[in-house]
Amino acid sequence: MRFTLASFIAGLVFGLGLLLSGMANPEKVLGFLDLAGAWDPSLALVMAGAIAVGVFSFAVARRRHRSFLGFDMKLPSSNDISSRLVIGSLMFGVGWGLAGFCPGPGLVALGAGELRAVVFVASMVAGMGLFQLIERQRQAS
Repeated sequence: MRFTLASFIAGLVFGLGLLLSGMANPEKVLGFLDLAGAWDPSLALVMAGAIAVGVFSFAVARRRHRSFLGFDMKLPSSNDISSRLVIGSLMFGVGWGLAGFCPGPGLVALGAGELRAVVFVASMVAGMGLFQLIERQRQAS
């Protein structure tokens, strides 16, 4: 129950932050990516704030064996840069640039009734399903 409540609160704070910062608005994101046009640097400030929180959080997490809720810490153990990571990052970036959404803001925009988010989230779910099918076939062979 504690985990569910903590997850709900974290998701709610994240979603509200995305709405208040305008990051669930694809025009805002595309304005950030438009370096040759009317560039909007506000996303860079949001990213800098997120990175600062992340750096602090990971520094604390690396010193702990259990989370604040009492669960085992599960931090990444590899720093390897694989071709799968690079290809996945490129696919993410292209999708972000085309749609103006990434997964979190896409879900927030869907919840806010943004019609374009329906297409984005449906495509995202289809892509995740396709990945799972390919992974199962890859592991079976």
